[in-house]
Amino acid sequence: QVQLVESGGGLVQSGGSLRLSCVASGRTFSFGSYTMGWFRQALGKEREFVSAISWNGGTAEYVDSVKGRFTVSRDNTKKIVYLQMNSLKPEDTAVYYCAAALGWMPTSSENDYDYWGQGTQVTVSS
Repeated sequence: QVQLVESGGGLVQSGGSLRLSCVASGRTFSFGSYTMGWFRQALGKEREFVSAISWNGGTAEYVDSVKGRFTVSRDNTKKIVYLQMNSLKPEDTAVYYCAAALGWMPTSSENDYDYWGQGTQVTVSS
């Protein structure tokens, strides 16, 4: 059974920073074979793609609204993916989800992701 567990969310003022972490586990889960993604869902809105990183960390994608502010990274030895969020804005407030997609290249399509975490709340006050 594959588990993805997010952490690092919280309440921060506008302009502040947070680093989200997502730890993967599972006896048969080959972390290095998966693209890892971050999605978010604000209250009353649909879930949206935020960022994704390729199996080896060599390629990353971002939604336009976070480019230059968020950075995704991964540590395959520890089976962890990170999302460093800087210059946070109130519109970044959402539940952030980690997800895993079998494959080497980043993808922004939710349908490509096989496993999902439970989410961590990020709240940015103005």
